[in-house]
Amino acid sequence: MAGTFAIILALATLITGIFWFLEKFKWKPARQRKVEEIRTQSNGEVDGKILAQVGKPKGWVENLASFFPVLFVVFVIRSFIYEPFQIPSGSMMQTLLIGDFIAVEKFSYGVRDPITNTVIIPTGQPKRGDVAVFKHPNVPQMDLIKRVVGLPGDKIVYLVKEKQILIYPACQATDANCEGQQSQPLNLHYSEPRPSNWKEVHEQFKSNFYTLEQYADKGIVDSQSIMTLNMNIQQETLGDTPHDILTTQGSQENPSYFYHQDGQPIATWVVPQGHYFMMGDNRDNSGDSRYFGFVPEGNFVGKATAIWISFEKQPNEWPTGIRFSRIGGIH
Repeated sequence: MAGTFAIILALATLITGIFWFLEKFKWKPARQRKVEEIRTQSNGEVDGKILAQVGKPKGWVENLASFFPVLFVVFVIRSFIYEPFQIPSGSMMQTLLIGDFIAVEKFSYGVRDPITNTVIIPTGQPKRGDVAVFKHPNVPQMDLIKRVVGLPGDKIVYLVKEKQILIYPACQATDANCEGQQSQPLNLHYSEPRPSNWKEVHEQFKSNFYTLEQYADKGIVDSQSIMTLNMNIQQETLGDTPHDILTTQGSQENPSYFYHQDGQPIATWVVPQGHYFMMGDNRDNSGDSRYFGFVPEGNFVGKATAIWISFEKQPNEWPTGIRFSRIGGIH
């Protein structure tokens, strides 16, 4: 289902649209006829101010009707073309940072009913490597943004110690050696991990991420209440374009918290038809399909295509600057 704002916007557009049509095609013509009747009865000698008063719509009708064109344009753009989203967490670092404002292409995965999210006109499906916004499969009110890792039929194996994934694509019937077996794993072209420009700082039950420059400027010192961890960076290729992933030194995911699929070992999943496996680029700081399972295709909102503004900030804090260098496309 759509979020509260989408429902409110749809209702507001509908209500103002009703008043706009009534004003344009019923009430305004009726007033104009009344003005002509008065003009005819008075042989054109009536005061112009009186005619203006008769032809003037009620203030509240005029106001409601005037909102409709603006609301209609916003409704169409937001519902079917592009919708803005803000990145609230670091789960997609360093592809997306806290404070990035992104444009999500709503028609990438089908033109959808803005209320029920049902596909009206098919236009495409999520592709491996896409950065996509979707509804949490267990909490539909929550929008998440992750990268498409597994397609329907894929077998996904997460190597906990190496912090890498193996993807066995679904065996296609057209493959000569298919015979119902999984194919060979994809070559994701992992580069060697190297130190990144990021530090993960744990302080009073919260985690923040700082560049080395920010970390030095703040003068953060490890103590009993503050712990700092270094982060590594490496490249991974899902689809056509490589992207960076981050991992935290000295941190390791606990497989006992992973979503356990019946008939599969821990940290191994076979993606059902009509579903996808999503993961964040900040691998040690992302609640994703490893934990909540598969995402139905009907939950997808759209593909993240561009950063249109980026603010320097931490979660639940006011911005301290604008990162103009981050404005542009997403891959």
